[in-house]
Amino acid sequence: MTTKTVAALQIGSSPEGRARTLEEILAYESEIAASGASLVVMPEALLGGYPKGEIFGTRLGYRLPEGREAYARYYENAIDVPGPETEALAALSQRTGASLVVGVIERGGNTLYCTALFFEPATGLAAKHRKLMPTGTERLIWGQGDGSTLPVVDSEAGRIGGAICWENHMPLLRTAMYAKGVEIWCAPTVDERDIWQCSMRHIAHEGRCFVVSACQVQPSPAELGQDVPGWDANRPLINGGSVIVGPLGDVLAGPLRGKAGLLTAQVDTAELVRARYDFDVVGHYSRPDVFSLTVDERPRPAVRFVS
Repeated sequence: MTTKTVAALQIGSSPEGRARTLEEILAYESEIAASGASLVVMPEALLGGYPKGEIFGTRLGYRLPEGREAYARYYENAIDVPGPETEALAALSQRTGASLVVGVIERGGNTLYCTALFFEPATGLAAKHRKLMPTGTERLIWGQGDGSTLPVVDSEAGRIGGAICWENHMPLLRTAMYAKGVEIWCAPTVDERDIWQCSMRHIAHEGRCFVVSACQVQPSPAELGQDVPGWDANRPLINGGSVIVGPLGDVLAGPLRGKAGLLTAQVDTAELVRARYDFDVVGHYSRPDVFSLTVDERPRPAVRFVS
């Protein structure tokens, strides 16, 4: 059967840290199992956290000691891949029978990466994607991924791949992933705005694929007892907006706002042939005689040792 249930788990990073966040993820096990979901997508930076409003003590031309301390705390709350957290998520995937796509902050040496991890019930940690281009001041705290982590994974639900938050606005990245045959586009994010909904519908319509976007939800600064300059103290830091979209841009479920929860919809990948009848962005609707794209998938380490 080509019809499957897919889900977005809308949840926020716990202010108590990654261990508590992992507990909250695992607490959804029975709901995931009961939903029959074969794929569950979770938000960007869920394990490790998205420190919205933090400036890490940085001004143009100088950095303050307290910023280094803030970064050290953030680094400590990140995860190793593989590590105990990935083992727990792999076990969750195995027990529920669901493929998982989970946003994490990954330690790579002394650099942090905003990463999406792919888990399969039979094999555990199957792949990872490091965000290619952190947005704005995210570049203070996250390194850039390279072309070696642009996976498409064959899952029970279909061929899954995607991009993290504003990577979804990169047309060449989208084209590369379309060419890899993505059937279900996974978009972990922290973007709560209405325009994000437009982007998700556009990608589904452009790529003629299903889209599952999972957004964090975080309380207001007042509820957290924090002062976030320039932000309404009573406005949620992140208000959700998880959504599931069909291949013609039709919203199948959501957007879910203002609360945590598991958002589900049924998708049928057999529909994609029909959807691409009149528009196949990397097939009959492309013009390779005019346009071409080269994707460098080689790892790009800073140091290579050749013997």
